[in-house]
Amino acid sequence: MRVIAGEFRSRRLESIPGDATRPTSDRVREALFNILQTRIAGASFVDAYAGTGAVGIEALSRGAAHAWFLERDRRALDAIRKNLASLGVEHRATVLAGKVLTTLERCPAGIVFLDPPYNQQDEYTGALELLGAHPPSLTIAQHSIHLKLKDAYGALHRTRLVKHGDNALSFYSVP
Repeated sequence: MRVIAGEFRSRRLESIPGDATRPTSDRVREALFNILQTRIAGASFVDAYAGTGAVGIEALSRGAAHAWFLERDRRALDAIRKNLASLGVEHRATVLAGKVLTTLERCPAGIVFLDPPYNQQDEYTGALELLGAHPPSLTIAQHSIHLKLKDAYGALHRTRLVKHGDNALSFYSVP
């Protein structure tokens, strides 16, 4: 796994063996950040269900001011910390250990990226409802194309749906 573009372009990231995490593919990350390119500079970004932190690190590489990494798997947390240290960006990052539904409220971010493991589909509803009560400017959920998320969660309304193979990105904001 590597950083696609920006300050840390082509830098390799440590990953985790096994199926505890499901990394966002390079193609999906590239599509995501092509869409976000005008919004990412100076932004505060949350990488929820962060895994190795590749999405949040990509945000930092492309100019985000700060990234929050939310993860509960101990091996993934170690990988995130090692990846941040290898790039020297610990001062621009906050790593929170624990369940996303508990830690998400502590992250004052403008852009939130959600990518729970596919076998935890109920996490989408919980996180989107939580964010819908106090919405950030933009929320993106990466999910299987077979999972049908609602068009609205509280004040959040889906504004865009982008499909890439078996993955989809649902963009939510306040109209």
